[in-house]
Amino acid sequence: HTHARTHARAHTHTHTHARTHANTRTHTHTHACTHAHTDACTHAHTHAHKHMHTHVHAHMHANTSTHACTRAHKHMRKHMCTHTCMRTHAHTHARKHMHMYASTCTHACTQTHAHTHTHTHTYTHTCTQTQAHMHAPVHTNTCANTCAHTHACEHMHTH
Repeated sequence: HTHARTHARAHTHTHTHARTHANTRTHTHTHACTHAHTDACTHAHTHAHKHMHTHVHAHMHANTSTHACTRAHKHMRKHMCTHTCMRTHAHTHARKHMHMYASTCTHACTQTHAHTHTHTHTYTHTCTQTQAHMHAPVHTNTCANTCAHTHACEHMHTH
């Protein structure tokens, strides 16, 4: 005698929260400096219910800052940085319990220095971290970390 019964119930809930913060300030003494800082936060939260339920949590953080300085005698210095972070958390449990974390961060900087010659320096740093954690009859923990680093230099002379 075999008896099978399937029961499924679906419930979806979405919540989105966005926050932006911008800060700009300028000060002057002999030379002029401009510093701009932008901080943007996006928070998305989604979860769905079945008989096994999944919980996904995503968080994104972006940061951009610009710094520029100009002095007399053709001396110019400019510095610009961008930092972006995205973190995702997925949580599933039924008879099994599973956690997954993914983080991706990118940091890019460009610096320009002009004084009879021009020097441009750019670097990008990207990191992704994934972590999976599962326990049921068996207990498993997996970690992965990937990093990419880019570096570019440009040097130009003017007479």
